[in-house]
Amino acid sequence: MPTPRAEVVRQIEETGVIAVIRGDNPQQAVDVCKALRDGGVIAWEIAMTTPRALRAIEQAADEFGDTGLVGVGTVLDSETAVASVHAGAEFVFAPTVNPAVIEAAHRYDKAVVPGALTPTEIATAWAAGADLVKVFPANHFGPKYFKDVRGPLPHVRLTPTGGVNLDTAAEWINAGAAALGVGSSLVKKDWMRSGDWKAITTEAAKYIKAVITAREATNEK
Repeated sequence: MPTPRAEVVRQIEETGVIAVIRGDNPQQAVDVCKALRDGGVIAWEIAMTTPRALRAIEQAADEFGDTGLVGVGTVLDSETAVASVHAGAEFVFAPTVNPAVIEAAHRYDKAVVPGALTPTEIATAWAAGADLVKVFPANHFGPKYFKDVRGPLPHVRLTPTGGVNLDTAAEWINAGAAALGVGSSLVKKDWMRSGDWKAITTEAAKYIKAVITAREATNEK
């Protein structure tokens, strides 16, 4: 059964990690979802740059939809958002702020996370109804910029994507990240292509532990 939008957001924030998957083929992307799930990362953003991405989303949703959240990434238009939802996506990530994408996702009660960088873009995305706002590309500015932006916009739920790794995870959480978007530092191309699913599972568990530890430390301050 489809998961209501608010519950999807809650689960994403609770676990604190969204894995960005750019696979070489649908089966590879599906196998990555299983490996990530086994390590505790249950939110999987299958990028539209994955060949036959809709097939991957549909297969992952059929096989693992009861134990994880299948989403779509790199969505540039409302047509792609709708097609992805019909394939089984529970959330929609976009690299830009496109009100039509937000409206399309919400029409089907799906969470949507547009990408923004400047304070104006972030505020515009939130005003348009974003469930979270992806700060992208976050690596060029870092956690300090992230924290500064949250000063005048404390009500906006932000997630960084780009440059997030195990070494910086705690810094992003301390800066106020609601969740972390993690790509190649978690889903490494070499591991995907060699079928080293155990390595991905092990790495996923490290990210979950890093988020828990960082949150505990922040709460103690």
